[in-house]
Amino acid sequence: MTLGQRLYRLRKDKNLSQEELADRLGVSRQSVSKWETDASYPEPEKLVAIAAFYHVSVDFLLRGEDAEPDREPRHGYPFCRRRFHYEYKSKRTFLGLPLVHVNVGPGLCRAKGVIAVGNVATGLISVGFVAAGLLSFGVLAVGILAIACLSFGIFALGAIAAGGVAVGAVAVGLFAVGGVAVGLFSIGGCAIAQYIAYGGYAQGMFAIGDVTAGQYFWHVDEWPDFIALRGEIYETIVRVMPDIPRFILHIFSLT
Repeated sequence: MTLGQRLYRLRKDKNLSQEELADRLGVSRQSVSKWETDASYPEPEKLVAIAAFYHVSVDFLLRGEDAEPDREPRHGYPFCRRRFHYEYKSKRTFLGLPLVHVNVGPGLCRAKGVIAVGNVATGLISVGFVAAGLLSFGVLAVGILAIACLSFGIFALGAIAAGGVAVGAVAVGLFAVGGVAVGLFSIGGCAIAQYIAYGGYAQGMFAIGDVTAGQYFWHVDEWPDFIALRGEIYETIVRVMPDIPRFILHIFSLT
């Protein structure tokens, strides 16, 4: 197998066009075409760059004397003997972004598209270890709707969640629900709120729970206690805070 044949096979295994590879290496498409047809040979520094890009040695490129690089078996599922990397970018675009961009593998693999999947993903819908977008899913996610171990968003769901509406083991938000919940309005095992708190331990202007601390508080040990007190809770909150959004009031009084 010639150098050109090896370069051609490596590019096809990566599912890249000649234009895409040329962009990655900072050369023209014509140069890539000439290399793959053995019409010319890459300069030494380009050989090193090509070897690093494909995770192979220069010896493998020149003589095939090395463990073979990442390949796809005949049944079509990607695998690698040493390091896995896969990238796909759709040719169709929207607002200058590819509709789908997938880039996963070792290191900092960035994906940017309408739908983005990668180690670091940015898009309208993004999935990654670090994800940012309108809808974001990952270990660390930032978005309108964010779901992750650590999430930040208008609607945030995660082990640790912060946002407008936050739900998590630890939740911080305007409306927070969690094991530990901190916000303007909070529901949780330990609920701390500026206004209304409901929980095993509740602290706020209005505190409802087993252990309470607040300007107005109701001791609620069991569900029947809450049912008996909810009318009083509703009337007290309305009297003190007449402008409170009614849906918030209904959540805390179940009226």
